[in-house]
Parts: sequence; structure tokens; C-alpha cells
Amino acid sequence: MSKYKPLWEYVKKNNKDEYKLSFDEVKKITGFEFDHAFLTFKKELADYGYEFKKLSLKEKWVQIVKQHK
Repeated sequence: MSKYKPLWEYVKKNNKDEYKLSFDEVKKITGFEFDHAFLTFKKELADYGYEFKKLSLKEKWVQIVKQHK
């Protein structure tokens, strides 16, 4: 199981077109600090109908958007 599965399930459950989540919000959802492993696991978002859009290390947020097929 992916360590980011709780985040992917949160995104799918809430079904928004776009998310811009702070690292603190990600921590609340997953239970751990946002880390570089996200870049390894981000491809799993496709299984939930979403994709990684952008990441700001300076402002500490990640943007995820719904896939449009």
C-alpha cells in the first residue's frame, strides 16, 4: 500500500476539479510530514482520476487536478 493512499482517497472522495493543499493539510490527511517520496508516488493519482499539477517548496503547497479524458 502506498504511504500516500490516504491523500489519494481524500482527493477522490471529495471529488473537486482542483486541489491546492498546503503541506500542513497533507500532514493532517496522511498523518506524516510531506516529503520527497511524494514525487515517487504521484503517478498513483491516475488510478484515482487525478494528476499532479504543480508543487511549491517555497510556499509549501501541492496542486492536484482532475484528469479530463
